Amino acid sequence: MVVGLSGGVDSAVSAWLLKQQGYEVIGIFMKNWEDDDDSEYCSSNIDFVDAAAVADVIGIEIEHVNFAAEYKDRVFAEFLREYQAGRTPNPDILCNAEIKFKAFLDHAMRLGAEKIATGHYARVRLNEQTGKHELLKGLDPSKDQSYFLHRLNQAQLSRTLFPVGELHKTEVRRIAAEIGLPNARKKDSTGICFIGERPFREFLNRYIQKEPGPIKDGTPVPGDQGHGRVIGKHVGLSFYTLGQRQGLGIGGIKAKGAQRGGGEHAPWFVARKDMDKNTLWVVQGHAHPLLQSHALRALNASWVAGTPPPPGAVASKARYRQTDATCTLDLIEGASFRLAFPDAQWAVTPGQSAVLYDGEVCLGGGVIDAAQR
Repeated sequence: MVVGLSGGVDSAVSAWLLKQQGYEVIGIFMKNWEDDDDSEYCSSNIDFVDAAAVADVIGIEIEHVNFAAEYKDRVFAEFLREYQAGRTPNPDILCNAEIKFKAFLDHAMRLGAEKIATGHYARVRLNEQTGKHELLKGLDPSKDQSYFLHRLNQAQLSRTLFPVGELHKTEVRRIAAEIGLPNARKKDSTGICFIGERPFREFLNRYIQKEPGPIKDGTPVPGDQGHGRVIGKHVGLSFYTLGQRQGLGIGGIKAKGAQRGGGEHAPWFVARKDMDKNTLWVVQGHAHPLLQSHALRALNASWVAGTPPPPGAVASKARYRQTDATCTLDLIEGASFRLAFPDAQWAVTPGQSAVLYDGEVCLGGGVIDAAQR
């Protein structure tokens, strides 16, 4: 059994649980980013020290493997292409599909492993009736990571275990402290997969050229022909995402005309990015109609079972940490689908993933191409 040891507490407890169950466990630490490895934001060296310390306490071997080239080619290049096109990608999803459950899985198989394990909060179950492996939500609803794993296929799931998916985070922390793991109190990692927590606009600016343009008021919806007043200047459309509130530089400006979704002092939100005219459209008020969508179209669909679910009622998330929303699935020719929602969804964002569920079972999903009001 090969376990991906990240230096965090979840993968550490996963390795310990598997050893307790009688598996012969080997830990692998994945290094996937090298551009600024000595910076304060890239903690791979510290993480490896933590992972090695965990391996020592548990009593397993650990190997350091470099997947930086694969990450840059398969994940980061696509990440930049999406931002340059004005979309907001989710690199963790692509990273899981291309690195953790492809490059890493392939490496583990070459070592002779039968299965791999990671510290994700999700579960795998074999459906005896269909013979298919199902991806299930983790039992801790506040930590469930099935959204990020929805592109995994049958071959990948059949070789994967998620030991902490059956536990709540508090229990994982308790186990880590009880067995004396050195990272028992280490905070959870956030930020871009393998790149870490850093000032995001500053980071993107290294790779994407700035093209400043106007910020326009899109608040007066009735009769508006798209000719709003200029109320600010953006630094480049790639640096903004739909629903964004912070960092717009227009906090003291009031909208003209009738207020929709907020009062005079309601905050501004990004509602649309016009790439052709290099214009950022903003509206005032969280509940503004231009931030609400009753349907979306998704492309590049990936289904856990290998085939799409039948059209009809499903639940979905259009972004991580969103409550499951009731919707109707309509399959489109090719790897595309449409979701219609009885209740409007807030700031549906192209580039993010729409992930479908049947109760606790994750069915798969696709990349949001467009929202429809």
